[in-house]
Amino acid sequence: MRRALVVGINDYSNFPLNGCVNDANAIANVLETHGDGSPNFSTRLLTSPAETIDRASLRKNIESLFAGESDIALFYFSGHGLVKSTGGYIVTTDFKKYDEGVAMDEILNLANQSKAKDKVIILDCCYSGAFGSPRLTGGVIAQLSEGLSALTASRDCETSIEKCGSGIFTSLVVDALQGGAADLRGHITPGSIYSYVDQALGAWDQRPIFKTNVTRFTSLRMIDPPVPLSTLRKLTVYFPSPEEQYELDPSYEFTSDNPIDANVEILKNLQKFESVGLVKPVDEEHMYFAAMKSKSCRLTALGYQYWRLVEEQRI
Repeated sequence: MRRALVVGINDYSNFPLNGCVNDANAIANVLETHGDGSPNFSTRLLTSPAETIDRASLRKNIESLFAGESDIALFYFSGHGLVKSTGGYIVTTDFKKYDEGVAMDEILNLANQSKAKDKVIILDCCYSGAFGSPRLTGGVIAQLSEGLSALTASRDCETSIEKCGSGIFTSLVVDALQGGAADLRGHITPGSIYSYVDQALGAWDQRPIFKTNVTRFTSLRMIDPPVPLSTLRKLTVYFPSPEEQYELDPSYEFTSDNPIDANVEILKNLQKFESVGLVKPVDEEHMYFAAMKSKSCRLTALGYQYWRLVEEQRI
């Protein structure tokens, strides 16, 4: 069971937003299926004005998300956020002074107590970095139970920016989920999403925050891998040990005078490995010259990591 609660609020009475409903729809659409179209998350989408998202209804839905046992419970929110002396809050449509919405500490408590194997919180709102660090502890110590990850658009002292009808942060998260943050097996994880978003934002932009306490691999979505897994598994065939080099000669290059079909196929696979950083030619710039000059190729540091995954039959 993989469940997601996705919330987007534009319609605040005094200070409406423009892109939050768009953001929620985009997140819900990309989470519902994997890259091959197979089912992924069972998603509940709440947006304004189609839904009146007051404090009571939002809290009810958050409680429902984290109740019971599931493989992953994911909560996404796009809307207003605020921080005051009592902590951070996600703002609901019925906000009023001293009762602005649902406390981030309250959401943290529900997630920490949840029996879901993995809990993921994604917040695109101002001051969202306050999530996960309770005000009771001074807001400086993260208190996440095992299996909980939180990815926020900004620090607890920063606003989050909208641009062209979408939050900058969410647009990057969607890009990451669509494949920008996939590893060579096609898996997209909370950590890889953060890395993608963090690298895309400049030093003077809003800074995303990632807090996590996990002990197992968590994949939020899968896409077709850039190198077919059947090809990736040949790493241990071409390199019986990670230190060995694969010797090449002109018969591996189809433009040579005497190409050998089986060798040409091997070089094509090695070139695929080179394109994703798993293999590099030795003393040559390109695999073509390594073959034509009877040089060799070897695994990169990343190649060794995937070699090990193949060797351990994890791919």
